[in-house]
Amino acid sequence: MATPVSVEKLEVRSHSEPDELRTPSKTRVELVKLQGYTIGRFNFEPGWRWSECIKPVVKTDYCQLSHVGHVVSGKLTVQMQDGSQKMLSAGESYAIPPGHDAWVEGNEPFVGLEVLSADVYAKPSE
Repeated sequence: MATPVSVEKLEVRSHSEPDELRTPSKTRVELVKLQGYTIGRFNFEPGWRWSECIKPVVKTDYCQLSHVGHVVSGKLTVQMQDGSQKMLSAGESYAIPPGHDAWVEGNEPFVGLEVLSADVYAKPSE
């Protein structure tokens, strides 16, 4: 059973005024921090692919992060190292384990809200 989570006060923030912004190729990651939690709004342009746009930044062959979030708009296909795939669409929530590639489907940007790994997503490796 998960440990209960609590916050100390009412707080509202806009991703239009993020605490941090990351902009690799075809990517806009807007990070908002709320009482120790980081929520990311991920914007991926048409033609975005993790292996082309984020891999050069993080320097791993596949994304090694776990993700939990919600699709606001657009479509994103996620492919695991074993070749299995799922397409994420607007209105769906997702959980993705490490070891994947992903790409935007079609001509509409993908917009998602990330709650698990937003604080480290597309952060340059040191």
